[in-house]
Amino acid sequence: MNKSDLETLVDIRVKEAKLLLDNNCYEGAYYLLGYALECAIKACIAKQVREHDFPDKQLANAAYTHRLGDLLGVAGLKQKLQEKEKTDEEFKLNWAVTKDWSEDARYEHTIEETTAKDFFRAITNKKTGILVWIKSWW
Repeated sequence: MNKSDLETLVDIRVKEAKLLLDNNCYEGAYYLLGYALECAIKACIAKQVREHDFPDKQLANAAYTHRLGDLLGVAGLKQKLQEKEKTDEEFKLNWAVTKDWSEDARYEHTIEETTAKDFFRAITNKKTGILVWIKSWW
């Protein structure tokens, strides 16, 4: 899987999540949205790997996680995130809504409508959404 594949997956997963959300399938929407964020951050990591370069083992191992905060660190975006949070309160709130997502969400069966819709807005808002910000770095 390469950077382009990851970018494509992001858009597909957001589209699928919207369909699920519109059909009251909140658990699936929540999971897919978090997965879209994971793929977006991994696209930023993939940008660091140059074609024909042998990948750095530490970078490769660190990238094999589902924890969004850890992935931001691997992508070199933690400092940039902190700077953005200082200047954009709505973005900061959006990150607070999304940062604790886990791949364990695939086992959830208690995600409520408001949680899923807030999560969707925090990720996809055209001005202050987490996804718009991540895409600016890939």
